[in-house]
Amino acid sequence: MSPASAILAALAIPTAGAVLIVACGRAPNLREAVTLASAGLLLATVAALVGPVLAGARPAVVLFDLLPGIPLAFEVEPLGMLFALVASGLWIVNSLYSIGYMRGNDEPHQTRFYACFALALAATMGVAFSANLLTLFGFYELLTLVTYPLVTHHGDDAARRGGRVYLGYLMVTSIVFLLPAIIATWALTGTTDFRPGGILAGAPLSNAALGGLLALYMFGIGKAALMPVHRWLPAAMVAPTPVSALLHAVAVVKAGVFVAVKVVVYVFGAEMLAGVRAVDWLPTVAGFTIVAASVVALRADNLKRRLAYSTVSQLSYVVLAAALLVPLSIVGAILHIATHAVGKITLFFAAGAIYTAAHKTEVSQLDGIGRRMPWTMAAFTVGALSLIGIPPAAGFFSKWYMVQGTAAAGNWVALAVIGVSTLLNAAYFLPIVYAAFFRPERVAPAHDHGEAPLASVAALVITAAATLVLPFFGSIPLALARAAAGP
Repeated sequence: MSPASAILAALAIPTAGAVLIVACGRAPNLREAVTLASAGLLLATVAALVGPVLAGARPAVVLFDLLPGIPLAFEVEPLGMLFALVASGLWIVNSLYSIGYMRGNDEPHQTRFYACFALALAATMGVAFSANLLTLFGFYELLTLVTYPLVTHHGDDAARRGGRVYLGYLMVTSIVFLLPAIIATWALTGTTDFRPGGILAGAPLSNAALGGLLALYMFGIGKAALMPVHRWLPAAMVAPTPVSALLHAVAVVKAGVFVAVKVVVYVFGAEMLAGVRAVDWLPTVAGFTIVAASVVALRADNLKRRLAYSTVSQLSYVVLAAALLVPLSIVGAILHIATHAVGKITLFFAAGAIYTAAHKTEVSQLDGIGRRMPWTMAAFTVGALSLIGIPPAAGFFSKWYMVQGTAAAGNWVALAVIGVSTLLNAAYFLPIVYAAFFRPERVAPAHDHGEAPLASVAALVITAAATLVLPFFGSIPLALARAAAGP
């Protein structure tokens, strides 16, 4: 298969998978086999592009013009390659986990769930491989629309309220802020094609206009969850846990921070932004989001809410590191997209396993649960250590580059933010681990339980193992991150 054909296949495989999932809806075993096969085939197709991209090739496909001079076009560059690799790889384990979770909780509308999940991966591949801003915008919006039925899966009042917040925030931010930013970029440069060094390099922009345009982009990328456009993320926690994993680790928020980094590197260019005081607000907003979201997470008793605000905080690590505009920090930002993904999906898998087996949702209910669910809580511990940044877990890998980049930039305030937030991460994760393993159960459970269904436990063990081994086999992510960050 040629690289150009592989790009089209990466879009077609999950789309065809969704059609086949619907066709097999009355045969659950076949439907789920199609899901796993589609996920495996997508990963193999995406992986086939890694070698050419690392060798310096930039495979591309142009389909047709969306507007005069603006085609529907795809190009694989290192940043998009890493994002696609993470998303396609995690789709496999999320699908395995979903089999245990959806059946274990006797969830309704399972065929719709698997079909929308597949369509979300198709949209994600479109985002990852977009060659220009307008193509990216179309797939970015499509990702919002196809995940809305997943957020409102349960169909009750809480799901509908959460869905309205989800759709409202993401659609309004992208249409009111992101789209005008794209139009302004086209008006200034006559193109929307991504370029190393930035589309806007050399554009006639005052410093104030540069800062304003950056604000339109960053707040228009609502999926990156910069405060104050973050409320959609905790609101979406009404969804089933596999959907939460999709939102936080596989596709949605990763699409947000991916686009944020892509805007810094390929729209503005680090050199253009460096030294411009009008853009200094971005590290400040990102730093505030990191600390404020960590404080909210520390106070949250609901486990998924705590994990949601943890995600808001961790996403802003990526934005902060990219905003420092030095190669080492940009490498750390890109790596954190991958390391956060494997750590956070492990935590959500564990939360869903606890709900499935023990019907517990609050942190205060977890005393002693590690004795009943040792595999689940061991995996949770690994994910927590990764997000704190303790070696050898993967989160240390990306945080190390962020710290080096922060020192290289001489931004000691940003370094203090990373230090304080690391302590806050430990403060809201480690008490859960301690209570699970070292405190006795306060109240006997309503039913004697062990681990969640085998498929779910197997998936969380796989992602926990990946969290531990990624730093030792991280040459490919690191090479892609360095290639994207530039010299």
